[in-house]
Amino acid sequence: MPSVVARCTATATLATALLAAVSLSAQPRPATVPVAATPIITKSFGDLGAGPYKALVIRNAMVIPGHGGPPAGPYDIKVEGNLITEMVPFDPVTAERAGARPRMTGDRIIDAGGKFVMPGMIDLHTHIRTLPMEIEYVYYLKLAMGVTTMVNAADRGYADGMREARRSAANEMIAPRMYPLVSYGAGTTFSRLQLDDPSMAPQVVKAMAANGVRVISMDPLGWNLELVGAIAKAAKANGMITSFHLQPANTAVTQAVKAACAGVTMIEHHYGYAESSLDGATQDFPRNYEYGNENDRFREAGRVWTYANRERLLGAVVDSLVRCGVTMLPTRVVYEANRDLIRAMSLPWTEKYTHQALWNWNLPNPAFHGAYHYDWTSDDEYNWTAAYRLWGDLIFEFNRRGGTVAFGTDDNYIWATPGFSTVRELQLGRETGMKTLEVLKSATYTSARTLGEPKLGLVRPGYTADLLIVDGNPAANLKYLYAFGDLALDRSGAMMRTKGIVHTIKDGIVLENANLMREVERMVQASRTLAPAADPVRDLFKPSGK
Repeated sequence: MPSVVARCTATATLATALLAAVSLSAQPRPATVPVAATPIITKSFGDLGAGPYKALVIRNAMVIPGHGGPPAGPYDIKVEGNLITEMVPFDPVTAERAGARPRMTGDRIIDAGGKFVMPGMIDLHTHIRTLPMEIEYVYYLKLAMGVTTMVNAADRGYADGMREARRSAANEMIAPRMYPLVSYGAGTTFSRLQLDDPSMAPQVVKAMAANGVRVISMDPLGWNLELVGAIAKAAKANGMITSFHLQPANTAVTQAVKAACAGVTMIEHHYGYAESSLDGATQDFPRNYEYGNENDRFREAGRVWTYANRERLLGAVVDSLVRCGVTMLPTRVVYEANRDLIRAMSLPWTEKYTHQALWNWNLPNPAFHGAYHYDWTSDDEYNWTAAYRLWGDLIFEFNRRGGTVAFGTDDNYIWATPGFSTVRELQLGRETGMKTLEVLKSATYTSARTLGEPKLGLVRPGYTADLLIVDGNPAANLKYLYAFGDLALDRSGAMMRTKGIVHTIKDGIVLENANLMREVERMVQASRTLAPAADPVRDLFKPSGK
């Protein structure tokens, strides 16, 4: 047994070593990562963007890391190809310790003095709709307001969705990174009976994975909880995720708690939560309810929250959802019209930036999905207002107790114009009581991990260069992320408007966001030649005699 002196000497030696290690780690050293030797070819996309670069340097940027931490900096950030390789801090304390040092240089240098860099946002549920709305309309708006990755329903068909995803991955066009949301069994040759058989789920999912599918949509499958669980298990085994819109037609079998505990990755929207708290097993549908009638469907989807058991919902239901490890994907923005339709139809950017095809699809019309606002009464708006309050409380409690809240918009439906809805969804997340940095984390770091992309969602060496350079601090004001920024006072006290996201960087490609918005405006103005649908709002307020 060592003597007391020997033990003390060993302890002192260990303490000295630990102290030296701490002292060394405290020294300001730039974080760097090695870069692969793959040749980097810079592409030009006209005046809309260029990149990636052998060396892109962003100087003097304040950084919002994405994991919920506060802004820090300023930093000089180096991007080589599509990879963040170095970040050198220039805050006063670090600068004093390090002394004078040369600044990084590169093929392109962006001075981000007075601006904030944060990760690109990840929209885990969105739509691109169909012709006559140009697909670039969605891409440009999404990018200009901060979305660099999206899970998009393959609205133009499975083959088209997978092809567009490949083109984006190869940077053949200007578009967010895409992981199409694919219905269970799509792109395979299995029969309907085979797809309904839980024992076949491993084979079906494996075939989908072989086709490059990452995200499986579970929307109509709630009629069979065993099938839901089998698909969820097979998806995890193949490195895939499952996304579930719990249809009211099936919540008597599979509501939110049951779906969560069956292993579903994320639950979209608001369905299934209030239903998990009901005193009975089913929703109190009126005698004349018909699920295929969307006016009925959405009216009752709001009313169910008014007779939910609040104590059970915010207690046992939340605890079960957290315990089972499901991710919430609220998409609150797409239902906001339900609580104030006139506001939704008269947002200030619609005339300049809402495509005529989208406007036509949004107007009340039983033939279109999401166009159910006929006979939409003050009682309906009251019920949806009450639903938003309780739904918001549910999200807050779930997040507070350790649940995972991710980010999605479901936009291009129900008066939710793409891009603008990205920022509004952040604001509606803040409305629940979540802190602003938590909301930003939900759209970056949390959504990246939900999607299974560990190199997205952070501003850090070794991570993919999906970045936003914002004129203003989004952690102080989310509205700085709008393409038109927000009103503020300059240092002299004069009123000014910030510039929004000046550059979105996707995969190391630097985009000129003002020019993207110019192209969006051009598309929208050209769309006005489309035959307009009967418009009960604009027609009502036309000047007399026109």
